[in-house]
Amino acid sequence: MKPGIHPRYQPVVFRDRAADFAFLTRSTATSDQRVEWSDGNTYPVIDVQISAASHPFWTGRQRLLDTAGRVEKFRAKYARRGPRQPG
Repeated sequence: MKPGIHPRYQPVVFRDRAADFAFLTRSTATSDQRVEWSDGNTYPVIDVQISAASHPFWTGRQRLLDTAGRVEKFRAKYARRGPRQPG
């Protein structure tokens, strides 16, 4: 790799304030804000709007859609067509 052209790869804390969840990882992202982590060191912190702790798919709190209505609509739309003939 050429020296001096790549961004600095450093430990960064990503924080989801909505879920009161944070995790420490390495990233090239940076921030002027800093936070003290449980190991006593301070790291740049980046606030995110959604994470695995607050995303409905991962938390199981997702809304159920009207899938039965969608299936019936699909069947009604394509039931008019006959079976596809090969060739």
